[in-house]
Amino acid sequence: MEPVLEIKNLKVRFTLEEQVVEALKGISFSIYPKEIVALVGESGSGKSVTCYSILNLLPKYADIEGSITFRKDNKKIELLRLNEKQLRNIRGNDISMVFQEPSAVLNPLFTVGHQIVETILSHRDINKEEAKEIAIDVMRKVHIPEPERRFYQYPHELSGGLKQRVAIAIAIVNNPLILLADEPTTALDVTVSAQILKLFLELKENLKLGILLITHDLGIVAEVADRVIVLYRGEIVEEGDVFSIFDSPEHPYTKKLLNSRPSLLKRA
Repeated sequence: MEPVLEIKNLKVRFTLEEQVVEALKGISFSIYPKEIVALVGESGSGKSVTCYSILNLLPKYADIEGSITFRKDNKKIELLRLNEKQLRNIRGNDISMVFQEPSAVLNPLFTVGHQIVETILSHRDINKEEAKEIAIDVMRKVHIPEPERRFYQYPHELSGGLKQRVAIAIAIVNNPLILLADEPTTALDVTVSAQILKLFLELKENLKLGILLITHDLGIVAEVADRVIVLYRGEIVEEGDVFSIFDSPEHPYTKKLLNSRPSLLKRA
């Protein structure tokens, strides 16, 4: 099976007032269909920079080198060579993103149904009634109860978990091949977080998605990831399947991450 996304020697530098910060120092990895790849590391390790690089959402003062290849219909597309119009055709269509705070993504002035419909119409040549049917169907897929009623509600009328489900519905409504999830459960309580993780597992299988999950929570990694990439100061220090990383980590930093997990057992 060919990877749906392949990153090679990706380097990102930020120049701020004559100071150069190397956020990524030449990382390489791939994502395959029906696979959840967890990118883990502490704050400032380069996780989110990696995510934003894929869709070229970095600020203008960022300098990017390397290759990010997206594969669709047996064609290879070099994302870093695309212009803004070409990128807009891919964002929210072939590659989508779920952010950690849905309230920052959803527009409070429009109903959630309107926002899902607008995402559909921006990439498909169909009428609003057809788009509404698709929107309600995708709301069912992400397990939003009473989707016909919720369709007409505003974001402030929904709980945090439902708002995140709406954000996921927007992300998958155009049947993307890749889903980027940047700390998608950080703002949620433990119970709702578990439900969202279960939803990602369903979407991976049902939509054959390749998912890049950005997180610092190793508990989440153990629940859903197929492969784990450990990022430290802009470099990949370890990569492997979830079992080998948890059972026999090799790099000292990975061992520290695993040892830092909270334990229910109190030490004497």
